[in-house]
Amino acid sequence: MIDERASDFARLGAATLGESGGQPMAPRVKPAWPGARVSAPAFPVTCAAGDNLAIHVAVAEAPAGHVLVASVGAEPERGYWGEVLTTGAEARGIAGLVIDGGVRDVSALEAHGFPVFSSMIALRGATKQHPGRTGGQAVVGDVIVHQGDWIVADADGVTVVPRGRLAEVLAAGQAREAKEAKFFDELRAGRTTIDLLDLDTRPIIRD
Repeated sequence: MIDERASDFARLGAATLGESGGQPMAPRVKPAWPGARVSAPAFPVTCAAGDNLAIHVAVAEAPAGHVLVASVGAEPERGYWGEVLTTGAEARGIAGLVIDGGVRDVSALEAHGFPVFSSMIALRGATKQHPGRTGGQAVVGDVIVHQGDWIVADADGVTVVPRGRLAEVLAAGQAREAKEAKFFDELRAGRTTIDLLDLDTRPIIRD
């Protein structure tokens, strides 16, 4: 079921799902390398500012097949994640990382093919000694993410599908996809978006 759901959500993509009841993250959270994409349940992580001890714990303890979704508080300009954590995460079956903070070793992350979405690239490392939290919930990209919410991330950004609305949002996304497919056919046949969307063009001044 998880594999089928992952495929269904990934096919629709973050943009369609974000318009179909999912919650889009702030656009600052974007792919760390071109082509990164992930569709998997969320495992939230909350770090102390400047410290990534909670991320190390999450890599060791999160369920396989989940994507880590990490909040780093008021000091995002650190390299909270790099090739070492990526290698450990791959060995544990972690599906990817979404972090509202910095990562580094970007070329290595791309070479690994490990999906990472971050708000920046940052060289300076993090400490590994302060309290944090794994599981539960975290605020990442201005969205409250609960464990078991579904993360869909691709070139357009990151969308969070609430765990209690997975079937509803999936159905709405599929309906939107079907509607847009008809739009594409009609646009190719010569109709305009003004016709199809019944837009009121009166506010536009034509010189």
